[in-house]
Amino acid sequence: MKAVGLFSGGLDSTLAAKLISDQGVEVDALHIYTAFASPPRKGELGRDDEAGRAGEARRMASQLGIELTLVDGSEDFLEMIRRPRFGYGSGANPCLDCRIMTLRKAKARMEAIGAQFVFTGEVLGQRPMSQRRDTLRIVERESALDGLLLRPLSAKLLPPTVPEQEGWVDRARLLDLSGRSRKPQIELARRWGIIDYPQPAGGCFLTDKTLARRIFDLRSHGKERDLSGEDLILSKVGRHFRLSDSVKVIVGRREGENNFLQRYAEGRWTLEVADYPGPLALVEGELSPEAARQAAALVARYSDGKTAERVEVHISRGEEEYIVAVSPAEDARIEAWRI
Repeated sequence: MKAVGLFSGGLDSTLAAKLISDQGVEVDALHIYTAFASPPRKGELGRDDEAGRAGEARRMASQLGIELTLVDGSEDFLEMIRRPRFGYGSGANPCLDCRIMTLRKAKARMEAIGAQFVFTGEVLGQRPMSQRRDTLRIVERESALDGLLLRPLSAKLLPPTVPEQEGWVDRARLLDLSGRSRKPQIELARRWGIIDYPQPAGGCFLTDKTLARRIFDLRSHGKERDLSGEDLILSKVGRHFRLSDSVKVIVGRREGENNFLQRYAEGRWTLEVADYPGPLALVEGELSPEAARQAAALVARYSDGKTAERVEVHISRGEEEYIVAVSPAEDARIEAWRI
């Protein structure tokens, strides 16, 4: 008997995988990563999910002694954010569409390797949008896994699935967890000897309110149909300001972000203060003379020359370069531009 389990490497998916593997079922742990989904961590700007969170999945799969399969979901993830069929949650998070997408990939994996069912680490009532009783059913139906989708951590609170009805797994050995408290899971991990598991990271990065504003700003300024992975990556870095419908400025907040933004400078205007330490700014769009002065004043405000009467700012793109002298922007003006 073989089953495919969606496996983030977090505590819930780890416990679910152990519950199933302990019943003699061969587990194929499926980790779906993207090149831009994980939020940048301090000192790890630009580290993608395959190198980051997938590393945690590898570590936990090794601890359980189960096989791990990595699948790149980047393109599907982008399409889902552009046009979510079931809408967004509290931010720019299309939770139902995301769950359906990952489970469709799990179904394809199940069929490819001849597995009999799919399981997840979902807990009834843990997430307000995707783990309600009604939405669990929607996800099962839309992923074409009717009867073949088992949620071991909450199975006793849900209708029996085919794996339970057919005796592939023993329903009596499954759990009845519900709600947002993680104390039962932590106690189970202690009892089962599961150690050094990743701590909860606050959920999907798309629920972040600031990031959601930036994504919706992009969508409302020409990116609704062609939002790119690079757009998502840059949305997570620096301070963002909208000067006009066609010009946005991203200002680094520290040296690491300045260095990171420099990697995306090709084809874009960049700004740096000439005579004071300060940030690197990246411009999305074309700079008119007026927009250049505004962007320069913005960058001057975040430099060590913010109290100077006039500051020279170096503006360049490839072979093009020039210097403008401006007064640092006032805070009230900056707040009007802030995304």
